[in-house]
Amino acid sequence: MLQSTSLESFFQQFNEANQKWWQSWVNAVTPAAAAMPSGVAPVQGVSPEAFETHSLYYQQQLALWLQLIGAGGGQQLEPEKGDRRFAAPEWELPLFNFLKQSYLLTSKWLTQMVDHVHADEETKARMAFFARQYLDAVSPTNFAVTNPEVLALAVDTRGESLNEGMKKLLEDIQKGTITMTDESQFVVGENLAVSPGQVVFENELIQLIQYAPTTPDVHEIPLLIVPPCVNKYYIMDLKPENSMVRWVVGEGHTTFLVSWKSITPELGHLKWDDYIEQGVIAAAEVVRQIGKQEKINVLSFCIGGELVSTAVPVMQARGLDWFESLTLMTVMIDHTEPGDIKHFLDPSVVASRELVIDQGGVISGKELARTFAALRANDLVWNYVVNNYLKGKTPPPFDLLYWNNDSANLALPMHTWFLRNMYFENKLAKPGSISLCGVPIDLTQITIPTYVFAAREDHIVPWSSAYRTTGIFKGPLRFVLGASGHIAGTINPVSTNKRNYWVNETLEADPQAWFDAAESRPGSWWQDWGQWLAPRAGKRVAPPKSLGNRQFKPIEPAPGRYVRERLS
Repeated sequence: MLQSTSLESFFQQFNEANQKWWQSWVNAVTPAAAAMPSGVAPVQGVSPEAFETHSLYYQQQLALWLQLIGAGGGQQLEPEKGDRRFAAPEWELPLFNFLKQSYLLTSKWLTQMVDHVHADEETKARMAFFARQYLDAVSPTNFAVTNPEVLALAVDTRGESLNEGMKKLLEDIQKGTITMTDESQFVVGENLAVSPGQVVFENELIQLIQYAPTTPDVHEIPLLIVPPCVNKYYIMDLKPENSMVRWVVGEGHTTFLVSWKSITPELGHLKWDDYIEQGVIAAAEVVRQIGKQEKINVLSFCIGGELVSTAVPVMQARGLDWFESLTLMTVMIDHTEPGDIKHFLDPSVVASRELVIDQGGVISGKELARTFAALRANDLVWNYVVNNYLKGKTPPPFDLLYWNNDSANLALPMHTWFLRNMYFENKLAKPGSISLCGVPIDLTQITIPTYVFAAREDHIVPWSSAYRTTGIFKGPLRFVLGASGHIAGTINPVSTNKRNYWVNETLEADPQAWFDAAESRPGSWWQDWGQWLAPRAGKRVAPPKSLGNRQFKPIEPAPGRYVRERLS
């Protein structure tokens, strides 16, 4: 075995040679930047601190080697808060502790090196994001030979765990998605989306469901729910104990819901205008007629909220004053700061789609789901790679994750227009910069009472971006911030009384200033929303004796055909 002095000499020479290589690489960066893709700002070298960081990294790696051979001690790094990858006691064994420490040290080094790069903030943010993607992928937890939990289980099962994992990998390759839950435990219409109701209207794009009342009297003004069209609607109607639809109906609201159809090739010509006309406006008109009311309340979620928001100016131009109130759940109107998803958006891809937009096409829901999963790769990708493929285990049943894998396709013209005009050019926040259905869109003219909800840890719609809506809409506004993420923060049943939410009656210009002065309240934000909506839902009246009416007769029981269609 080499003596520690020999190791120190070796690493000193290696470090000197590596610094020379690093310097030559930095010198080459600027001319090489000329070959970078359009739209990517060039890197102009690195700061002098980079060399100190680089040198320290090798000194720390040397200390780890010395610790492994028993010739010294090294600094022990801890994973970030919430990182459960190295929680098992097997990671404290000398060899695997070395692998863990080396990985954590390398992660720290690469992150610091990105900070030292001379580039604009947007480029550095993109570099940092994909550096994290790379580091997440190469973690020793993701490989059988470097994960002590996987090795121990393989020994205990005489290799059966690895054999079972290979079977699960082949199954998922055929499906085109990673299995996140025990899908055998769920059937839409049997233990998901089971709130009683009837489909009372349908066209090529939507089915409209009316839910059966469960209270002795109901509010006279009906409620229309517009969920996102990129997933199935039953995020609003999961298992009964997690169902927002069930809770809303139980609060006495005559409730209708839009079930979007997953786009097939023959519908690939549909534009954003069609989603407004055949989706939002068509559904609202039917709800008014069945409910026999001039106005209705509207609850929208994610991209469903953007569809509703763009429908309002179109309706106003036609003299259709149909909405008593709006609720926007995790909706981004101003795309100035769209979050990490911007790193996946490629202008060249959108430009290529625009060249064939008149031919139509389909954007795969599975493709979109993979993009969203990559935003939280450790939780939504690598966690299941280890559990399913390396350990051969079946993940536990979880209704949210079953829904998450039940994607829906979008029409290419609609989706391409959405990316260009909202994410790339942020036109929705610029009055009159776009027209839809022949009408200039100006959201600053919306004066309808609006409840805006955001989730503090949302990785798809950053809460501070959702907050910007309060500076665009001009009606009476209430902003409420919930704990947790895009889905878990939104679907937070009152019955479980989990988490908390923040309220502040004063809408500050700066979202952080609003939060700093906000009051934290325990439990579900649904309670606050229910109290806000009730005065806007009219008096209590006898519930309808039957669903639909003479013109819009029940077509089939809820959940309907559209939501049952699964992507192959």
